[in-house]
Amino acid sequence: MLVTAHRLRTLTPPTDSLMEALRDSDLILEEGDIIAIASKVVSIDEGRCVPVQATDKESLVRSESEWFFKPLASKWRRIFTIARGVLIGSSGIDESNGSGHYILYPSDAFKSAQRIRVWLQKEYGIEKLAVVITDSTSVPLRRGAVGFALSWDGIDPLRDYRGTKDIFGRTIEIEMANLIDSLAATAVLEMGEGNEQTPVVVIRGAKNIVFKNRTETDDQLVVAPEDDLYAPLFWRGEWQKGGKS
Repeated sequence: MLVTAHRLRTLTPPTDSLMEALRDSDLILEEGDIIAIASKVVSIDEGRCVPVQATDKESLVRSESEWFFKPLASKWRRIFTIARGVLIGSSGIDESNGSGHYILYPSDAFKSAQRIRVWLQKEYGIEKLAVVITDSTSVPLRRGAVGFALSWDGIDPLRDYRGTKDIFGRTIEIEMANLIDSLAATAVLEMGEGNEQTPVVVIRGAKNIVFKNRTETDDQLVVAPEDDLYAPLFWRGEWQKGGKS
């Protein structure tokens, strides 16, 4: 598997064209490529930026969340949120590399991935292509950030091992491999977390990948909070409904 980061010119908030930056870059795509793009540059392309000055961040965090929980006592002063179906701090809102702006998640990250994929297919004249929009987060009981897939298009995010045999002939009953987050983590490793200015990564030759169009319904990777394996842990608190309403 070949993983290659591509440098883009600076995209300046509150709005700047990702497509123009891609045209100006050295990006080359081939059939069967997976292109990972940092959510931040997608958000800047869509104008999802709010000036830091005169903005109440806590209100913004709550309005951008589906659920939020602010601990009464926490040395980190952080609001825990579920936003875009992801357990993430502060609804994924970030000030780094924002030039005086808070950068929000895309309004509908899956539609964003589909829009970018269609554009890339036309621009580069290819059919078999997947797009993954990435971000990074902190993992409980681990130090440092790790990449994950905020959204994707053109790819099956899971590999289902159920019904197959392990090396000793035992039938596997529940195992499913989360391919999409593994690809995102690989891409974010190559992107970096600072001023590298490489928010686009091409993954070529990945194994066990199935290219497909997403259905109109929620993808099978996303789990409702009440059905999640860790629900007994993260629902222990006064979670409140978020949203602009």
